[in-house]
Amino acid sequence: MRPLKRFPSRALATGCVALAAATLAGCGSSYDPSFSRRARLQTSAPLINPKRDPSFLAYAVPETELHRFPATRSAEFAVHGIDVSKYQGNIDWEQVKDAGVSFAFIKATEGGDRVDSKFAYNWAAAKAAGVPRGAYHFVYWCRQPHEEIGNFASVVPNEPDALPPVLDVEATPTSGTCKRTLYREEVLRDMKDMLTQMERHYGKKPIIYSSVDFYQAILHSNALSEYPIWVRSTKYHPKVRYGDRDWTFWQYRSDGRVPGITGAVDQNTFNGSADQWRSWLASTTGMRAGPVAAARSQIDDRGASKLVEDDPAMLSGAEKSAYDREPGAPVPPNAIR
Repeated sequence: MRPLKRFPSRALATGCVALAAATLAGCGSSYDPSFSRRARLQTSAPLINPKRDPSFLAYAVPETELHRFPATRSAEFAVHGIDVSKYQGNIDWEQVKDAGVSFAFIKATEGGDRVDSKFAYNWAAAKAAGVPRGAYHFVYWCRQPHEEIGNFASVVPNEPDALPPVLDVEATPTSGTCKRTLYREEVLRDMKDMLTQMERHYGKKPIIYSSVDFYQAILHSNALSEYPIWVRSTKYHPKVRYGDRDWTFWQYRSDGRVPGITGAVDQNTFNGSADQWRSWLASTTGMRAGPVAAARSQIDDRGASKLVEDDPAMLSGAEKSAYDREPGAPVPPNAIR
């Protein structure tokens, strides 16, 4: 998920145990041109085997075991979906449905006053095509919680058959308009406020979407674990970056291709079997999921060299160069070309 498409708003990582507070800044692109000189995000998460390169976050498994946990293991899961925003343009949702997409999360709002220009169309067209869909809100850290959720609630209908609402929390350190420093206790308090408001309004327990750096700095140690979490990891299985945290959805690539969508799209999987998906969908929306076609099982054919964290601030120099040359990959900001 992103404030500016198709570039994830993922901020800098640090590879050492530091303060109990995390320093994050709000809204904008995630790329911090100073990341190679200083860590912008300090974490109190337990680090088992940090890499020396400060542009990488800690692993929750030994480096010798990393080969066992590539992101291509997403193909082991039965139920796959997408998340979209205005940057996917005009989506043919009938084609998306026919391609075997089982769910979609649609960007609705950002901060206290921004609305995704394609939300109304995507919301209605996805439902008409029979794709279970939910809406997400991208947090801008310089607005009050009630303004954030007020904006979301004013745009997203309260429909019983919708997936639970999503609170998208990420670090956006290059914002030109929000210089607030975020500390863990304050962030968790504001998040709890927003999540409570969402649940009160929609009658469903919201889902938290988190990038790796935000999780390891803020949500580690089972913080807010009473809420389902949707994790992002495009190089590794979630176990590598999120340890034993139980997750419900996993965003495993941002350069996916799906019929009905021009260009790249984020792809996700549900943590469970087809039967478990049907049960989860029924319990949260009352809907009955259609059959998950075995013939449409996802095949992730990315080679090992392509399995990189596709966030500029998390790439090494060599990976950054390869990323820049990769046909069809999201185009990095001018600052790192």
